[in-house]
Amino acid sequence: MTPKALLEKHFGFREFLDAQEEVVNAILKGDDALVVMPTGGGKSLCYQLPALAMDGVTIVVSPLIALMKDQVDALERRGIAATLINSSLSPAEQTARIQRLAAGEFKLVYIAPERFRHRAFLEALGRATISLFAIDEAHCISQWGHDFRPDYFRLGQVLEQLGRPQVAAFTATATPEVRADILAQLKMREPREFVAGFARPNLRLAIHHVERETQKFERLRALIHEQRTGIVYCATRKRVEAVAATLAGWGVKLIAYHGGLSDAERELAQNLFISKKADVAVATNAFGMGIDRSDIRFVAHFEVPGSVEAYYQEAGRAGRDGEPSVCELYFNYADTKVQEFFIEGANPSRETILQTFEVLRRAANDAHEVTLPIREIAARVNDALGESNAGGNDMAVSSALSILHRADYIDRFDLAGERVRGTRILRPDARRHDVRLDWAGLEEKERRDRAKLKTMLELVYGKLCRQEAILRYFGEREPQRCGNCDICADHTRYGRRAGSEEEVTLVRKALAGVARTLGRSSEGGWQARFGRGKIIQMLLGSRSQEVVSAGLDQLSTHGILKDEGTSYVNELFRELLAAGLVAQEQRTGFNGSVYQLLTLTEQGEEVMRGKAQPELSWPERGSGANSASTREKGGHTKSRLGQKAAATEVEIGNLDAALFSALKKKRFELARERNLPAYTIFPDDTLKSFASLKPQNQEAARRIRGVGEVKAERYLGHFLAIIQAHAARENGDAADGQRVVLFDEI
Repeated sequence: MTPKALLEKHFGFREFLDAQEEVVNAILKGDDALVVMPTGGGKSLCYQLPALAMDGVTIVVSPLIALMKDQVDALERRGIAATLINSSLSPAEQTARIQRLAAGEFKLVYIAPERFRHRAFLEALGRATISLFAIDEAHCISQWGHDFRPDYFRLGQVLEQLGRPQVAAFTATATPEVRADILAQLKMREPREFVAGFARPNLRLAIHHVERETQKFERLRALIHEQRTGIVYCATRKRVEAVAATLAGWGVKLIAYHGGLSDAERELAQNLFISKKADVAVATNAFGMGIDRSDIRFVAHFEVPGSVEAYYQEAGRAGRDGEPSVCELYFNYADTKVQEFFIEGANPSRETILQTFEVLRRAANDAHEVTLPIREIAARVNDALGESNAGGNDMAVSSALSILHRADYIDRFDLAGERVRGTRILRPDARRHDVRLDWAGLEEKERRDRAKLKTMLELVYGKLCRQEAILRYFGEREPQRCGNCDICADHTRYGRRAGSEEEVTLVRKALAGVARTLGRSSEGGWQARFGRGKIIQMLLGSRSQEVVSAGLDQLSTHGILKDEGTSYVNELFRELLAAGLVAQEQRTGFNGSVYQLLTLTEQGEEVMRGKAQPELSWPERGSGANSASTREKGGHTKSRLGQKAAATEVEIGNLDAALFSALKKKRFELARERNLPAYTIFPDDTLKSFASLKPQNQEAARRIRGVGEVKAERYLGHFLAIIQAHAARENGDAADGQRVVLFDEI
């Protein structure tokens, strides 16, 4: 039978979707394949249909019990011999199914990745004729991905032990570097790589900046009222329970799902949602992978995810039927602390790893086994580390166990009748100083994890079309605007267009200035050396001590934008960042301070060389309030909204430390008088803006982010008095209350 005939006979479809036919034909030819296809694009059919046409059994590695059960039930309804093997089965049931698998009774067998830890299982599997080894959610293989799972990491070894059967890996979200890592880990042979595209035009992506949790609930209530069915993702178990309780109080039919539930509780919750007995799922990111419910009309993120991959994969669970759906993220910067905690937990320090091994070695019995729960192991590790591990992140100890497991220093095994797992020391004679790990690789993983969070925050703050920015992140060269997200919808504020010849020339000059400041790394690549503030000063022709001492006044681009004014150039660079033409690299100084260095992106280099045309939300020229040239060009002024936007991003290099300290002191006094948390008066970012921009009156200060009408009325006068007094001391004369200083004079 032809693939199309099999498609109609077994699945009732007359035509393939998009790239399905090409993938199916490649697999039937015997090619290894890596398939990246968006959620709802029909990935599962790409291995299910070849399984029917090939001799032998197709093994499908799948990470979730609910996903396996859902797939197997659907296949059985179509009369296809399929089964699953995972921890939901009794040992006797597992043994019986393994025997039937070896006897060739099944066409598809879904297997949880942890099953491959057992030698007896691998030996039994080796007796079967495996036609295809399909790996679902293959991004879990890569330690550079957003959802790395140690049991997936071993699949390359599993393939070797099974005699290298044909392999096909499937995922909905993988950056180019993750795709390369998947191919390398699985050692695919001349693989075909299919990237069907990441665009989901039916999804309306929107990011809402909120100051209070009550605002999140207000937006969520409106979203549920409008869309009814959906998923609310929360960062922690505690938050899941709190949000679920609030929604239940509204009368919403819902399920709550997180890793603290028992297997039976999680399965019940999933079944209630899939069977449409509940309208809303409130869950951690453990929920939703492969959930087959097509009428999910919304996905809401109650806190910011840790990466663009996680955000887009979770958002992609809405609208699998192709109908319009809404994805909202409620962002408060304080929520990033949770993600930073997760990063620290996923990337334990060298000392934590070594001390974990030492604790295991001392706790082991004569059989070199440890049956302590992770919480007890973590307590002993944290006690041993003492003050150097203040606060003790138990998640870090769990991650240390995974790292030691992957390096074959320990093995993990299930304890009969219990949810906890035991640990077997594989090198009992080793001591902590004998442990050899890829420390450089572990440091690189932490760097990439932090970079992923930074990129997610750039998406949150960016003004580029949400989907266009995401598609660029996943490696698409010329993505189009979606015309559907919150950015595209707000044309008055964020309208983007191609620039005039004069505007494009200014951009090329600015990018050339960035390029001139770059150095060469030891590997021969470009290396960022200066922050945005210093580069802007150079372009404006400043001869300040910091510019001259750095030698920036000797560059050919020194003063190349001096006629444009500080405000315009600052706003132009903000747009270059949003458009991805330049990027910021985070560095840590010797004193622990964090600063950002500016570099040129590949896309920016193409624009600089005239090989590509920029499309920006162009700032209006002549808008610099402190620029003499502005007044000479006819006094063209920006709208209040544009002025406020131009003043929101502040260079730390311009910050007046003494003034910032005085402002913080005043904030503390006001907070104590009113019995309020200090940040509720003005957050640090707003005080930094005050200390950098030094507004001299109410009008100038109101242009700064965080200064609303109420706060201006209640508190602003206190801070303006300090700024004006500071200016008087600095200048040696009375402050001019009428002068608006948006940016430091250069």
